[in-house]
Amino acid sequence: MQRAEMEPDYEEDEDHVYINEETELGHENVVISHAPRARIVPPLNFCPVERYLYRSGQPSTVNFPFLLDLKLKTIIWLANEEPQDALLEFCDAHAIQLQFATINPDGGEDDNPWDGLTEHSIISALRTIVNAESYPLLVCCGMGRHRTGTVIGCLRRIMGWNLASVSEEYRRFTGSRGGRILVELLIEAFDTQLVEIDRAKAPQWLLTAV
Repeated sequence: MQRAEMEPDYEEDEDHVYINEETELGHENVVISHAPRARIVPPLNFCPVERYLYRSGQPSTVNFPFLLDLKLKTIIWLANEEPQDALLEFCDAHAIQLQFATINPDGGEDDNPWDGLTEHSIISALRTIVNAESYPLLVCCGMGRHRTGTVIGCLRRIMGWNLASVSEEYRRFTGSRGGRILVELLIEAFDTQLVEIDRAKAPQWLLTAV
């Protein structure tokens, strides 16, 4: 009963919601704008990595209003297969550069679509990531787990993270099945010297880390 008495009263007009709530100074009206008409839904496994750098699974149409708020300039797609047509059309309509970092550029149609990233594809993705001219930037793959985790893990190595921290971040996105030891070994063995950093073009957060 006491809980019901404390619930705020709501009044609405065309543009705002007015909430009459009890404060330490008495009752006052708090004006809250209506929720946006478009659904703002982030992609699967979406997470900021660094300033203007993001990671996720493959975005679908329900995620596009959310992506528009990020004002993306580049999306790195980590897969052999092309992304969904809707994502291709979205990038084309909003002048977003879609970069393919293929898993195995010389592979055939029978290749396992999850085959681990090659050194070449990892370096290709990282060269884009260390260039601030590509930002804001989203790195994504089918589920946003292993391929994306590989590239972000190698980036963390460049930033000087210890392996325990790199592995912890990778496993955070792998779900109940956990991480894959081959991915962690690949990240550990990656030669960070293969990615040259132009300090004149690098993001500020990277300059403070290297």
